[in-house]
Amino acid sequence: MATLGFALNFWAWALLSPLGPRFKELLGLSAGQQALLVAVPVIVGSLGRIPVGALTDRFGGRVMFPLVSLATIVPVLFIGLAGQTSLAALLAGGFFLGIGGTAFAVGVPFVNAWFPPHRRGLAVGVFGAGMGGTAISALTTVPLVRAGGPATPFLITAIVLAGYAAAAWLVLRDAPGRTVATQPLMARLAATVKLPITWQACVLYAVAFGGYVAFSVYLPAYLQTGYGLEQADAANRMAGFVALAVLARPVGGWLSDRVGPVRVLTGVFAVTAVMAAVQAATPGLMPTGTIAFLTMAAALGAGSGATFALVAQVAPADKVGTVTGLVGAAGGLGGFLPPLVMGFLYGQLGSYGLGLALLATTAVLTLALTATAVRSLTGRRTAERAG
Repeated sequence: MATLGFALNFWAWALLSPLGPRFKELLGLSAGQQALLVAVPVIVGSLGRIPVGALTDRFGGRVMFPLVSLATIVPVLFIGLAGQTSLAALLAGGFFLGIGGTAFAVGVPFVNAWFPPHRRGLAVGVFGAGMGGTAISALTTVPLVRAGGPATPFLITAIVLAGYAAAAWLVLRDAPGRTVATQPLMARLAATVKLPITWQACVLYAVAFGGYVAFSVYLPAYLQTGYGLEQADAANRMAGFVALAVLARPVGGWLSDRVGPVRVLTGVFAVTAVMAAVQAATPGLMPTGTIAFLTMAAALGAGSGATFALVAQVAPADKVGTVTGLVGAAGGLGGFLPPLVMGFLYGQLGSYGLGLALLATTAVLTLALTATAVRSLTGRRTAERAG
């Protein structure tokens, strides 16, 4: 139920991305305005995870999943029925559509509490596969608009969210004996900010999940502009990227349970650096470009799962939700900036190569952090628990 709720809220969260090229044509948007339109829900959904994660530590997933789902219905209906006439209306609707992205910070502490430490990597990884909700959006939004009109995908999503909110209230139960946070919200946030794992996991997730989010929202525009693909073809290829990343996420968690998250993350960032460097040269889409993007999808998905396996092992039990909120926010922010940078660089240089070269450099720096500070912290935490 948690994975389903995550997927459905992410479906709503990603509704604007497949329609970005359509709005660009209808409203005469620039490349920068189109990038801003698809990025606004990302940043709001990311920052909103901070308070939502802390509230989940206090009230539990049984309350927060229905609440977030119901709140997301409002902007979905606004955009579907009244918000597609201007850029300002779309930005306002997209701002509140970001609420759907906060569901992630509800699910991680909810699922984490149900499993012992040695199984949390796989469990949270399976939950994280709910990010495949963006693939639902990619595959269905444009065909539904063509078949039933511009409001159709939004109305369907709103109905599905309402049904899930009711089912979640009836079915979900918080784990028996879960650790309930008792400190005030601001005190918990202040204490969480001081934890080394918070900042280290923020960096790791900003690159791993942020890279996934950036490609999931910007890949259609990239493929249309850089390779001349049709809108539907570009959306389908983006859905393939998303699907592979989704499948790799629980694999990353499973591997972390067995060989440790640090080893998994080290491999993930090494692969990402190499593939981003390959794609920076803008090779032909078949086969080199396709291989590069799909390999990055698998690596970034596995890295997202491994990051929260690391959080589950190292973070204090009563602060998992708060840590998750901050780390999830960093991941979303990591997805907010690259589309803007890519749009800007293409407008200035007529090429996406420099943007991908920056991704490769960032992955190398993150690899160095993982192999040094993160490895040291994980070792100390393991020794403390053994003691």
